[in-house]
Amino acid sequence: MDLRKWWVVMVLLVLINIQNYYYGAKAAPQVPCYFIFGDSLVDNGNNNQLSSLARANYLPYGIDFPNGPTGRFSNGKTTVDVIAQLLGFDGYIPPYSAARGQDILRGVNYASAAAGIREETGRQLGDRISFSGQVKNYQNTVQQVVNLLGNQDQAANYLSRCIYSIGLGSNDYLNNYFQPLYYSTGRQYTPEQYADLLIQQYTQQLQALYNYGARKFVLIGVGQIGCSPNQLAQNSPDGRTCVKRVNDANVIFNNKLRGLVDQFNNNDSDAKFIYINAYGIFQDITANPARYVTNTGCCGVGRNNGQITCLPLQNPCPNRREYVFWDAFHPTEAANTIIATRSYSAQSPSDAYPIDIRRLAQL
Repeated sequence: MDLRKWWVVMVLLVLINIQNYYYGAKAAPQVPCYFIFGDSLVDNGNNNQLSSLARANYLPYGIDFPNGPTGRFSNGKTTVDVIAQLLGFDGYIPPYSAARGQDILRGVNYASAAAGIREETGRQLGDRISFSGQVKNYQNTVQQVVNLLGNQDQAANYLSRCIYSIGLGSNDYLNNYFQPLYYSTGRQYTPEQYADLLIQQYTQQLQALYNYGARKFVLIGVGQIGCSPNQLAQNSPDGRTCVKRVNDANVIFNNKLRGLVDQFNNNDSDAKFIYINAYGIFQDITANPARYVTNTGCCGVGRNNGQITCLPLQNPCPNRREYVFWDAFHPTEAANTIIATRSYSAQSPSDAYPIDIRRLAQL
């Protein structure tokens, strides 16, 4: 075999190995199913048919996604899309609005843009499916799983091996606590009191998920909301310095969420909870402005491209891999891939606690 043919063969082998790693080709997924609860960071189409301003089923959203605009709030893949691939799933987990028949046995994405832990969160943006609404939709799915597998014991055994990803709380700050024109919570509660309230309601929904078969929980902390182009545009004097009061409130919530993981894991139950430090991972990414554009959205309007989010058919930046933020609030596929990879397999001891998603899948 001449040298050129040898190189072609080697390149093809490497590409096949990469595809097998990321797409799980010819290998069973590490867990039978993956259930996702969250907001616009991971919504993949559930808001498309809702009467809501929080929708992303138009270009340039999805400009780099194989299927074009799907309702994902990014130029390409979200964190859960990448994690699903790392877990070995062939293809993406379907949104609840489109999941049918045997499809649900691979998992379902219930996430809804503008959703929060609190029922009223995001109401100024129109319809959305709150955390409790997402849990109710999951309970409907469980009944379908029981019917598909034949009985409750089979379903319980099956669901106990699946991973449950929960990432809510961002909108309870962005579209509630720090929106005094629409909500009174910022006047009613200190950041400490408000975080306690959120954790109390969060705990009730986790208990409901447990009662319906969930055993492997991934609780994702909120990111550095005070560093988003939206917050920089509105509240940062120089457009670069993150908004401290917002980030401080986020840290309080995250510390309590991490504490909740300890609380549940010390309860002698048959469930396992882990915490993903999205705040810390994001801090690492934004600490490298030489590598990434960190303070401006790739697509948007006004200061920092953060005053109005990405508009239909607007021309986004061409160098999307160099941007952390896609629009006023949401990361690019490039940033989502880093966050997802470090959530799945921790790069730093602080990325995941007490273990990462890869090890949770093995339990």
